[in-house]
Amino acid sequence: MDDGKGLTEATFAAGCFWHVEDAFMQTKGVVMTEVGFMGGTTSNPSYKQVCTKTTGHAEVVHLLYDPKVVSYEHLLDVFWSIHDPTQVNRQGPDVGDQYRTGIFYYTEEQRAQAEASKDRLQSSGKFKRPIATEITKASTFWKAEEYHQKYFQKHGISHCPV
Repeated sequence: MDDGKGLTEATFAAGCFWHVEDAFMQTKGVVMTEVGFMGGTTSNPSYKQVCTKTTGHAEVVHLLYDPKVVSYEHLLDVFWSIHDPTQVNRQGPDVGDQYRTGIFYYTEEQRAQAEASKDRLQSSGKFKRPIATEITKASTFWKAEEYHQKYFQKHGISHCPV
């Protein structure tokens, strides 16, 4: 979806959203990131609600990017490189459906690119287990509380320690 300024949106879930935001903030062509929640049933959920594992939301990073500078395909490459897409409802020490791996698409073109990228990665033999990443039509993005936004920057962490 184009924002009218030539920017396009994308949303990814790959575990704790602080780590995911950090990776995409460092990607040339990404002009805005926000962390929050998508894919659940509760309207405007709080972080505390999502952590109860009853809302169905994933922790996500919603971003705007300039497709003249970075392709969606490159964003997919970043996504695959920052987490283990074979993990079901977890990444590292974080366990729960809010930490699932997912790509939320806005257009049929994004869906097709995400599916093709996932198929290539699965066929590559890089992973012994099946890729668990869900590819789902984007729904309402609910922005997380302000203290979660740009968390590493606010706390003097130069990059994700993982």
